Amino acid sequence: MGSELIYRGHDSQLATDSYSPKPIKPWFAVTQPIRYMLREQRLVFVLVGIAIATLFFTVIPTSYPASYGGARGHVAISDSLSYYPVETYQRAYNPRVGFGAVNSGGKIPLGLKRKGLRIVVTGGAGFVGSHLVDRLIARGDSVIVVDNFFTGRKENVMHHFGNPNFELIRHDVVEPLLLERVGARFLLTSTSEVYGDPLQHPQKETYWGNVNPIGVRSCYDEGKRTAETLTMDYHRGAGVEVRIARIFNTYGPRMCIDDGRVVSNFVAQALRKEPLTVYGDGKQTRSFQFVSDLVEGLMRLMEGEHVGPFNLGNPGEFTMLELAQVVQETIDPNAKIEFRPNTEDDPHKRKPDISRAKELLGWEPKVSLRKGLPKMVKDFRQRIFGDHKEGGAGATPDTTSSA
Repeated sequence: MGSELIYRGHDSQLATDSYSPKPIKPWFAVTQPIRYMLREQRLVFVLVGIAIATLFFTVIPTSYPASYGGARGHVAISDSLSYYPVETYQRAYNPRVGFGAVNSGGKIPLGLKRKGLRIVVTGGAGFVGSHLVDRLIARGDSVIVVDNFFTGRKENVMHHFGNPNFELIRHDVVEPLLLERVGARFLLTSTSEVYGDPLQHPQKETYWGNVNPIGVRSCYDEGKRTAETLTMDYHRGAGVEVRIARIFNTYGPRMCIDDGRVVSNFVAQALRKEPLTVYGDGKQTRSFQFVSDLVEGLMRLMEGEHVGPFNLGNPGEFTMLELAQVVQETIDPNAKIEFRPNTEDDPHKRKPDISRAKELLGWEPKVSLRKGLPKMVKDFRQRIFGDHKEGGAGATPDTTSSA
């Protein structure tokens, strides 16, 4: 006997069907749950359970508002660095101060153990990012590093491989990345370049800057200014909790050797017995902070309750000639200085006013240029000449922020 198609899902029911179910009464969906609850004293048990739960939460109340506990965290982003704590801990001491009591020195009362955060650091294999990761891992946080390795180096974070609190993802943030960021706080690491060639000296956060929008440096300058604009738009329009740091010149171990920055240029040239190239007359001024000071400032900013922006830099001001002389003293007194034509739109002066960071974050740099530079030189010497006797490139260098 051949098969026969007798039903299609979209066809109407055949008139010859012999089965016709009894229609359900319209009030059945309401009466059935009521009858179920009334049987076997189920309603009594539900009411008793509610009473017990109410009594428990009345006698032992939660100590902190919900906005400070549960799943939340922090984020930071720039072309080289982002910081996203994505899962915060219960504030066991001061619920009004971010995810750490920085106003009290970040100390936890005796007997209370701090619960770590889950933090995403984009650019975490780079110069500043890797030092930030070191600090976060050391205090017990769980860190996810996202880096495309355009300038970052795997060697900068290799010493964390095998640590269950560390994860490394090779990814470019211009593409979507699915990570849980429930209520995450967002830190933008901006730059002093937003001030351009400043007409105010030193520069305060209230200064709007003097930037050439079509100059050779404008891609970086205006890019950072736009990033600050978008960050504040998300803060005002979408209620995102944000922090903004304006970073001034920073140096230290793990800097890219040939990144074109003045400190790394001078150190690499002196070690290679090349002339130190000074552009223009060398009277341009900059300020230089050691990387451990910057990391401390970033963490205090994230742990505080102020959006910013905050200048994070060392107010000690040096001309380019003075910097070259410090490098000579540190590496080679016989190193030569070679003058070259200045670049376009090179700022004449750069010095941060850090009054706001001192007052609201309790932060100021502690490492002087003459004490921090030798630590950077040691790292550069090891990488340039391959001398690993005192520790390889991936080793954790001394970043103690002692005066």
